[in-house]
This record gives sequence, C-alpha cells and structure tokens, in this order.
Amino acid sequence: MMKLFYAPASPYARKVLVVAHELGLADAIETVSVSVTPIAREAGTAAHNPLGKVPTLVTDTDGALFDSRVICEYLDARSAGPRLFPADGPERWAALGQQALADGLLDAALLTRYERAVRPEHLRWDAWDAGQIAKVAAALDRIESLAPGFAHRIGIGPIAVACALGYLDFRFPDLGWRSGRPAAAAWFETFGQRPSMAATRPPQA
Repeated sequence: MMKLFYAPASPYARKVLVVAHELGLADAIETVSVSVTPIAREAGTAAHNPLGKVPTLVTDTDGALFDSRVICEYLDARSAGPRLFPADGPERWAALGQQALADGLLDAALLTRYERAVRPEHLRWDAWDAGQIAKVAAALDRIESLAPGFAHRIGIGPIAVACALGYLDFRFPDLGWRSGRPAAAAWFETFGQRPSMAATRPPQA
C-alpha cells in the first residue's frame, strides 16, 4: 500500500489522484489529508519530504517521491494497463511539454493566490500579481490552441491541463478564463465529467 500526503485543494495532488484513478491504482493508495502553507511546515509530510510540500508519495519499495510530475510517472510505470506517458519520440516530448505548460500555469496561479490570501495586505505587490496573471493568460491562450488535439485523448497532458483549469474555476472564478477560448471551454466541459475528475473535485467550502 502506498501512502499519499496531499491537500484536498491542491491541484498538483489532484493531478496525481486523477492519474491514479485513470490507471486503476486509486485503491492501492492510502490518502493522508494535511494542511500545508508556504509559511507553515506539516510534520508528517516533512518527515518524508524535506521540502514539506504536497503531494508526497511514500512507497514500500522506492522511498518517498515528490513532486507531482515524478509521482505521476512513477504510477504510470506501475500500471499493467494502458499508459498515460508515451514511451519515447515526439509524442512523449509533446505530452511532457503540455504537462509543463499546465504546471507553469498553476505555479503562477498559486503565487497569485498566496499574494492575495496569505501575504499581509500592506505587503502585497500589485505588479507581482499582474505579472503572474499575465502568465496565466498566456498559458490559457496556448491551451486554447492545443485543445482541439485533446479530443478523446487520455494522457498526462490533458489530465494536467484539466486540473489546472479546474483550479482556476475553484480559486479564480472571476477570471473568466473561458471568454475567448471556446475550444478549451468545450473540451473541459466534456473532460471534467470523467469519473476520475468527479472523484477528485476540491471541496467547495
């Protein structure tokens, strides 16, 4: 049995859990919900991951693994069924690039979230906030160009993108990311109904 330290609101943890569901490995993972912030370490997670970040996967044979990209590829390697990571060649590099794009969008969105919700108001930096949101917008425009190629495909690229878009809905509902991006919006409407996505939706409270 593997053990996953995660936060229910973490989009990176959600990506890992979606991968686990898609690979049929969800029942082999014990989930441990923890609360972590940039300024507060959680002892249970930090005992396995010196960075103290989620997600962290603890395995019986291969030690503790982090970050989400490493964990997702590890789970894929353990799967006896269809794989979510192409083995080699142009398709692999395209898939890894899509995952990096989605994770980069999330990096910028989370920095914005921390700036707005965690940093004391008198220390907030408007130019920093604007710079991160500009990165999010640019990533969304690239996703719009990629979305037609995602149709009916299940792989690490589309999964990562779906988790990123889901996080924007969760934490930035006023951003209106669908405006001017009909292909991404239509694809996400369909992909978001997959059982793996439904089972991993963040809490709404």
